[in-house]
Amino acid sequence: MNSADPLIRTLDLRGQRLSKSGYQSKLPRALLDVKAALAQVEPIIDEVRYGDVNSLLKLSERFDGIRPAEIRVPKAKIEEALNELDPKLRAVIEESIRRVRIVHKAQTRGESTVRVVDGGEVEERWIPVDRVGLYVPAGRAIYPSSVVMNVLPAQLAGVKSIALASPPQKDNDGWPNDLVLATCALLGVDEIYAIGGAQAIAALALGIKNSSGAVISEPVDIVTGPGNIYVAAAKRALRGLVGIDSEAGPTEIAIVADSTAVAGEVAADLISQAEHDTIAAAILITDSPQLKDEVLRELGIRVKRTRHNQRISEALRGEQSAIVLVDDLDQALDVANAYAAEHLELLVSDPVNASKKIRNAGAVFLGRYSPVSLGDYLAGSNHVLPTGGCACHSSGLSVQTFLRGLHFINYNERAFREIATSVVAFAEAEDLPAHGEAIKARFES
Repeated sequence: MNSADPLIRTLDLRGQRLSKSGYQSKLPRALLDVKAALAQVEPIIDEVRYGDVNSLLKLSERFDGIRPAEIRVPKAKIEEALNELDPKLRAVIEESIRRVRIVHKAQTRGESTVRVVDGGEVEERWIPVDRVGLYVPAGRAIYPSSVVMNVLPAQLAGVKSIALASPPQKDNDGWPNDLVLATCALLGVDEIYAIGGAQAIAALALGIKNSSGAVISEPVDIVTGPGNIYVAAAKRALRGLVGIDSEAGPTEIAIVADSTAVAGEVAADLISQAEHDTIAAAILITDSPQLKDEVLRELGIRVKRTRHNQRISEALRGEQSAIVLVDDLDQALDVANAYAAEHLELLVSDPVNASKKIRNAGAVFLGRYSPVSLGDYLAGSNHVLPTGGCACHSSGLSVQTFLRGLHFINYNERAFREIATSVVAFAEAEDLPAHGEAIKARFES
């Protein structure tokens, strides 16, 4: 590793052709200790598990600095937020909804029947879960876009019951942010709870009762949505009791760029994701030392004039961010696949051809007119994506997240008789004779 640049460090991998694990051992990552966070969230989860709505209100007061008047947001407040939404911003949000709906509607899955043999069929039906809990964070920024990204896939999957939680806000009388509420109204979601953090994940997973033990909110089957390390830790602690999308951590952008890339655009895209959090990751992978120097100059200019420059500077200087020098595009793509970024931009001469070599990424953005910011709001793709290298094994949020494939097996007597002795033989080979007896019983008069 070379000496650190004042704004972002450089990692020189030229002349090193490494394995996937070899690159992973060298590439920067945010240092997040979810295990340590687990120890902090487990008492919170227990407060929710063994408490009632008053326990949640006390937790809100402790962690968010305000106690909502009610845990569930009244419909009148949701309608008020929609009525006060600026018409121009409403049109923008509605266009985002329209585009995301188009993309995700194509993900819906129909029934299919496979004939294994004459008289023997297996049908697969995709069944939505009964109830989902969606989490929309709030903190350094407001995320009405995350409402769109979470709600639409669940609705298009056919989920009948949707509950949404978002932290209470001091400047909104303890209700979630009005933009979040208004976006929920546009999507027809009115079961909204003023709860944040680990206690929100626990409340969605375990349900909420009043002081008399009556149910206010039923437990959900799946919890989705981004959040901080404590949200991720709560998801890990409750996984198994409920399904989760992923343990989404701090946002990441990796940019593979060659000498054809525009340095100002590369710098602007790195800054755009560093804006989220001081531990957001920004990675440039390039085979052009000249582009590296130009990007450094652009960062020096652009960071200073950006509103959240202190936050961005800290993210760029952090252990999780770097400019990575490589020998050529092939090595750059290998490094990108090893890193498995949440957001991967290909700012190269032929991004479409280069994209054919990408296997690991949350979402891939091709060329200068497809920046990550487009995907965050209006590309139609989903922005709830795997982070921390999880894109090697996980996908972004989709309609599929809320569906389960069920097999329905239907054999007639003739098809059953044809295979019966084979089933018995298999059962005996595994020393499970009762399995075979269940077959033989069908031949008893």
